Amino acid sequence: MASGFLNRFAGRAAAAPRTAEPASGIERVADRLRILDEAERAGIAWLWATDAAGKLIYLSDRALAALGKDIADLVDQPFDRLFQVDENADYTSRSLSFQLKGRTRIHDQTVRFAHGVPANASCQTWWSINGLPQFDEAGEFQGFRGNASDITVDYERQIADSRMADFDSLTGLANRHNLDRLLDRTLAAYRSAGRSCALLMLDLDKFKHVNDTLGHQAGDNLLQQVADRLLAVVGERGTVGRLGGDEFQIVVPDEDDRGTLGELAEKIINLLSQPFPIEDKRAVIGTSVGIAVAPFDGAEREDLVRSADLALYAAKHGGRGQFRFYSADLKNEEEERQELLDDLRDALQDDTLDLHYQPVVCVDTSRVVCLEALMRWEHPERGFVSPGVFIPVAEESDLINLLGEWALRRACGAALAWPRSVRVAVNVSPVQFANPGFVTVVANALAHSGLPPERLELELVESVFMGDSEAAERTFAALKGLGVRLALDDFGTGFSSLSYLRAAPFDKIKVDKSFVDSCTQSDRNSAKIIAAIIGLSNALNMETTVEGVEAFDQLEVVCERGAKLIQGFIYSRPLPEAEVNARIASGKFLIKPDGPETYRPDRRSVFRRIGVIHEDYYYNAVMRDISRIGAGVEGIVGLEPGTPLVLDLGEGQLIVCTVKRVNGAAFGVEFESSLVNDGAGGLCTRHRVSPYTIAAAGLPARPGTAGPTEGKRNESKPRFMEVAVGASAQAGSAQAD
Repeated sequence: MASGFLNRFAGRAAAAPRTAEPASGIERVADRLRILDEAERAGIAWLWATDAAGKLIYLSDRALAALGKDIADLVDQPFDRLFQVDENADYTSRSLSFQLKGRTRIHDQTVRFAHGVPANASCQTWWSINGLPQFDEAGEFQGFRGNASDITVDYERQIADSRMADFDSLTGLANRHNLDRLLDRTLAAYRSAGRSCALLMLDLDKFKHVNDTLGHQAGDNLLQQVADRLLAVVGERGTVGRLGGDEFQIVVPDEDDRGTLGELAEKIINLLSQPFPIEDKRAVIGTSVGIAVAPFDGAEREDLVRSADLALYAAKHGGRGQFRFYSADLKNEEEERQELLDDLRDALQDDTLDLHYQPVVCVDTSRVVCLEALMRWEHPERGFVSPGVFIPVAEESDLINLLGEWALRRACGAALAWPRSVRVAVNVSPVQFANPGFVTVVANALAHSGLPPERLELELVESVFMGDSEAAERTFAALKGLGVRLALDDFGTGFSSLSYLRAAPFDKIKVDKSFVDSCTQSDRNSAKIIAAIIGLSNALNMETTVEGVEAFDQLEVVCERGAKLIQGFIYSRPLPEAEVNARIASGKFLIKPDGPETYRPDRRSVFRRIGVIHEDYYYNAVMRDISRIGAGVEGIVGLEPGTPLVLDLGEGQLIVCTVKRVNGAAFGVEFESSLVNDGAGGLCTRHRVSPYTIAAAGLPARPGTAGPTEGKRNESKPRFMEVAVGASAQAGSAQAD
């Protein structure tokens, strides 16, 4: 075969005019051909050739033998189908097809033999090829002539070395170096095209506890399982990497929909909260997720990573098991949290905290059977501070144990003055529950107040199971030994394993408000879930309390599903201790339901400066309240129902809406697209407008602060009148509430 191919060149040389080359030259050609033939037979050189159409016409016998192929299998096959450039190589290389069509020299190109071998096959054959385009005397292209060598052993070693440098050896995920390079490359490519890229940062809650109690081998096993779950939920949408320790990062290209990203974060949080089997034990952890999106939250890698880190910090300190989007007000959160912690410590020491009590009512008799103690803090400068804000701050320090002990003592003392038929419920933080001295704290509170143990109800959430299960079981047994009642709070919002109910001696299950909010919607399964939880509780001889009932349509649905105990605004908001005592002293503590006929999704009261855009003119205004589907705004006179507007909420959040009602300078709007959860209990737009577009439009950096030349205020004539709105009216409204 080789001799025949070479002889065609020899024949071409022999046919040349003798005057063109002396006899000694012909002998030298013959010698060269003989040497090439011998080199091929010895395996020193592998030769290949294509025709003008790019099809293989020759391959050395030794090369064929190395491939285990016959020439008939490969001849007349397109060369770029037989061999392909490694698409996973670090360098950027043109495809082999591109190089062949370009008719340029091929130099030390690494290719893999692809004929009948899938790209993901465990065994590959790698060659290094060189080739030159050949032209005849008339300049017509004849094809390529080249040589090849097998580099499989060296190249696979190079791949292995590269993988060690770019991938985490424990989980197989991309490592920090790999992710940094990916982000730099992606952001550089997307910047000019105006494309987006999302970055999710997460770390594991309670991982250190698993490492310390079960050992480092168990910790490694857990990290490998976490990696598998992350790959399963992210799929082809993005790249999952491990930065080190229990920190992970996910790059999601071409995604700026915060609704979609929030759903992805929730899936990750839910999946990682499910138990992990570790040998014969079960580890329960959790995670928090911070999300930033380029170019809105940073156009360079360093800026985007910093934004995602700040969002993760906010998510972790907002109660864990949460996701949070980056926003500009997170920049000084660490300092603010430390100030809040210091102020909270002072409030506890100065006894300026308070407890309010929300009744749990029996629907059949209207009797109050229990009062849940809820902590309240009126800060001298900040005003009312939500427990959802200061409790997570306290949980990051030992202060939560002091707060918890204070609440237990205060609640038990208050309940002693109530009828014996009324219990008091106190929330217990997972950090408190894990404290070895917690049972003693409960016993001391009961002894100090003289309250019978059966009148104290401790409300626990599922995250108390995240940790040492044996220690948790001992604590449960000790608490039941004291005689107190145990309630599983927010049931249905986490993993909700039935093994929790089997392992812990609960007396009550509390159905979370999130199911009640949507129980009247026919396209949701919330009513069925409520019925299932009540049925399960009844089967286990437990009580069930349904939380968050605010309207009569909700009350009707949950009662039809078997609810007997209700807690919610339809019966009562949390009451100060003095008011509770006054109602008890006046006679029987009975409460009849009173509230709206139908439930309306939460409309949050706010005082927020925004921009209102009509045609080309930018108005400054104030938003008074907001929900997923609309908002109340004040500051423009002359609007009419049906007027189309665009609201500027800042940070690229522009909302298309329509005026629905008008009352002087106040008006209500309905959004064209619903807002989504921002992970912090607030709302945000799904998409944002690029900062470059915002700057080009001349919109103010802060919404609702446009000067004479911003938002075309110096170019366009306003159709409506802008009026100034201050914060005093809002303050009065807040006091009236």
